Amino acid sequence: MNNHDESLLDNPSWFALTTKQANLALGTGAARRYDPAVAPFSAVQTPTREAFQALGALIGKDASAVLQSASELPAVEGLKAERLFAVLQMIDEKPMKPVDDAEVTRLSAADASDMLELATRTQPGPFGIRTIETGNYIGIRDGGALIAMAGERMRLNGYVEISAVCVDDRYRGRGIAARLMNILRGEIQARGDTPFLHVRDDNTSAIALYERLGFKARKIFSLYRVTPAL
Repeated sequence: MNNHDESLLDNPSWFALTTKQANLALGTGAARRYDPAVAPFSAVQTPTREAFQALGALIGKDASAVLQSASELPAVEGLKAERLFAVLQMIDEKPMKPVDDAEVTRLSAADASDMLELATRTQPGPFGIRTIETGNYIGIRDGGALIAMAGERMRLNGYVEISAVCVDDRYRGRGIAARLMNILRGEIQARGDTPFLHVRDDNTSAIALYERLGFKARKIFSLYRVTPAL
């Protein structure tokens, strides 16, 4: 695999929002967030009181954002940080050969409603009507209905996150998720980047699948919902 600066993965939202996905970012200075219609994630450059105050101002009085952190968040006046759950970050370390993409559909903004409906039913993680704008998404349709998809979410220098991997319950157990992921992995690697992903640390079946595909565990993070303190 390519030798990239792996330390960027310690704060992936920040390095995505300040580089390859700056066009999707809201905020300036020490805090950023995705447009809420794209993704709920936010980031601070460094975990300082001033940076979190800037994040609070960016969120506003009647909204919230999700923050990924490997350490406990400092107490900041005017902000409430609610820990949601832990996620395991995994990184791809297996070179991919070309994968048959017959019958796989390249998804676009025209498919956004179908993608949102599938994500709502299968719950692969946060997904919005504009999430399609974060990168390449692929899917499989049966009789016109979208029954599986996977795509690219955070993109930063040297790394691309695979996300929104989901399959309709009626089609599970056929290797569809692995197939879609392997197509994306091959395409990401062909561009010179390294795939990575995040998965709930208690989702043992998904973690086992990703390990079989060639991903290795890198780091545990906590996800926090940041809101104004009432």
